Amino acid sequence: MTATRTAPLDTASTLQVAAGEPLGSDELQRIDAYWRAANYLSVGQIYLMGDPLLREPLQPAQVKPRLLGHWGTTPGLNLLYAHLSRIIAARGREVIYVTGPGHGGPGLVANTWLEGTYSEIYPRIPQDAVGMRRLFTQFSFPGGVPSHVAPETPGSIHEGGELGYSLSHAYGAALDNPDLVVACVIGDGEAETGPLAASWHSNKFLDPVGDGAVLPILHLNGYKIANPTILARIGDDELRNLSSIGSPASAAGQPSCASRWSTNAPSTAPTCGEPARTCPRSATGCGRARPDRPDVRWCRRRSDREH
Repeated sequence: MTATRTAPLDTASTLQVAAGEPLGSDELQRIDAYWRAANYLSVGQIYLMGDPLLREPLQPAQVKPRLLGHWGTTPGLNLLYAHLSRIIAARGREVIYVTGPGHGGPGLVANTWLEGTYSEIYPRIPQDAVGMRRLFTQFSFPGGVPSHVAPETPGSIHEGGELGYSLSHAYGAALDNPDLVVACVIGDGEAETGPLAASWHSNKFLDPVGDGAVLPILHLNGYKIANPTILARIGDDELRNLSSIGSPASAAGQPSCASRWSTNAPSTAPTCGEPARTCPRSATGCGRARPDRPDVRWCRRRSDREH
């Protein structure tokens, strides 16, 4: 997901957002409606082959015989996509969205179809009931599209599901691209791999003046392929103090917000999740300093908080 900056950076409003000012009720309702629509389109791709609007009682013949695509990670990916889209529209940010969790493809395909990009590239899948049926049927089906964010997905530079390379790809996209903010979603199963553990050190190679910003988002979904994840089962204090992750930080010492996202209730998702550039490019700014640790946000399911 990318967008071109269309307006100058409003520093005052960015600082206000970073301080945690809540969204207005009308805007929140519209984001919630978008999120629910993206969730329905995602689950439809995983399960359905016919009658995408469920105008008739659901029949076994309308359900795919083999199910691929992970529903568990998809609502969180869709929630983040919705809020990042709001930031792009409101702030004129140049943003790219990198998703590491495996089989998260239905979420990204759903969002690109919902915003119209998918139909522009693939006119045979228009934004109507016929297009929705084709969208659902083709997903992870013979002759269709894969369950990852494959090259066929508009804007894809990272397929996801390789489990371990999302953060290194995110930092690579930010190098020599000073106006870019890379929001990188890291699955908590992916976070247990060696390549990802080493990638936390990639912030040491970023130059705040000549490179873009990377916002790592640790998605504490709770489970991986075969069992629960470690990072979703430890407390917030221990998670903050992990030597490789550290506490939320910012390049110029401005306050960071460590509030968690909730994939169960979008009304609780804080606006402080906005990736705000905190390094002014001036001689009196932060210069070539870098944060000792990456600026980490995490989203935890409410049911996992007490584990």
